[in-house]
Amino acid sequence: MGLTRAIERIFGRYLPSPFTIAVLLTLLTIVLALVFTDKPSDGNHFFRILKFWENGVWNNGLLVFAYQMMLVLVLGHVLVLSRPMERLILRITRLIKDTSSAAVLVAVSTMLVSFFNWGLGLIFGAILARKVGEYAQAHQIPINYPLIGASGYVGLMVWHGGISGSAPLKVAEEGHLQTLLSGISEPDVISQLPSSISTSLTILSTSNLVLFALIVLVIGVLVYLLGKKAKPTPIHLKEYEFDHTKTKKLIGAEKLDYSRVAATLFGVLIFIAFLVQYLPAIQTLNITPNMLNFFMLGLAIVLHGNFKNFLRAVQEAIGDTAGILIQFPLYFGIMGIMAGSGMINHISDFFVSISNDTTLPIFTFFSAGLVNVFVPSGGGQWAIQGPLVLESALKLGVPLPKAIMALAYGDQITNMLQPFWALPLLGITKLNAKEILPYTVIFMFFGSVLYILGLLIF
Repeated sequence: MGLTRAIERIFGRYLPSPFTIAVLLTLLTIVLALVFTDKPSDGNHFFRILKFWENGVWNNGLLVFAYQMMLVLVLGHVLVLSRPMERLILRITRLIKDTSSAAVLVAVSTMLVSFFNWGLGLIFGAILARKVGEYAQAHQIPINYPLIGASGYVGLMVWHGGISGSAPLKVAEEGHLQTLLSGISEPDVISQLPSSISTSLTILSTSNLVLFALIVLVIGVLVYLLGKKAKPTPIHLKEYEFDHTKTKKLIGAEKLDYSRVAATLFGVLIFIAFLVQYLPAIQTLNITPNMLNFFMLGLAIVLHGNFKNFLRAVQEAIGDTAGILIQFPLYFGIMGIMAGSGMINHISDFFVSISNDTTLPIFTFFSAGLVNVFVPSGGGQWAIQGPLVLESALKLGVPLPKAIMALAYGDQITNMLQPFWALPLLGITKLNAKEILPYTVIFMFFGSVLYILGLLIF
């Protein structure tokens, strides 16, 4: 376990907070633009780069993207806090018999839920792992609790290839590709772009679904075998309680806040509007961020049963979005500098010079995994790396859906190494990063092998 201790020490001692990293990356990008991009014949180069930066920070299209990603996370978390999800989690916990059965149930359930929504899967896996620990403690079942916690985090290695994946969802929006490369690529390059790339070619493609099934199977077998060898650990947990507080007496308009009828009717109204607006897209298997969030909104209101419980859950979940709210504009600013100064073209030309149509997806996979260490956000990473991936793929004739999924796979796999998104799970399970890292690093290795093979075969 020396490797995992070294990884934990590096992250703890040498990597600052994600916001500080975003600031440092901004400063580094400014310096690189000053040194390596062409200086204007008139005017101050530094001031010109600052203008590119400011334009990127407040890019209207990208700010809409940030809000969409915030809703994906919030609505997913809100769903977990509903009574039906609570009952599902408690039902799963009663099936455990030992570490192996518990690890398989937690890992497989979390991956399936995360494929639908990463925010939902993140909190679902954390609470499920916690409840499994509580159940084992109450019934004196010896289990290795850190392995169970790691199994509850494994959904973050499949999320970007799932229905809430940032890059595949955004490229399914009409005109997003052209907007993303506008001002970056030459008009003849942009003219080669399709108006959109359907999720039937990315998330719901045969290759991605087969890869997802293989990941679920392999990780399921892996955690089962690890559970057989892992030694039981002591567990000291208090009961994690779901907040379903009710007021003692409802007066006047408060009754509407707690009305199941009102919530159900409004949820049904949302579902009707959803079908009217998105049925044609559903029939062609094309999913967009607005479609996903609209469905999640209606489902969350219906499952919570009244507006008060729904809003209470929103209040609890909203803290998760702090990173997206404040860090995404900085990532957009970096993209603004790279686009306006021409840096993105230089980097694209470099990748094209060392790649071919076979190796580019592999390079994209590894580079996306590296970028994720410093930009622990799939949406922020798409804003920075997306234009580079698209332009390189066009120049080498690599199918755009394949290049996009290569980025998605690389981004998600190093979540098993980068502890940023593990913080909610660690807080809920009361585990430490050093306790789950030995297992998540193993998950990352096996997942990487499968994703690379998938990119070479399909």
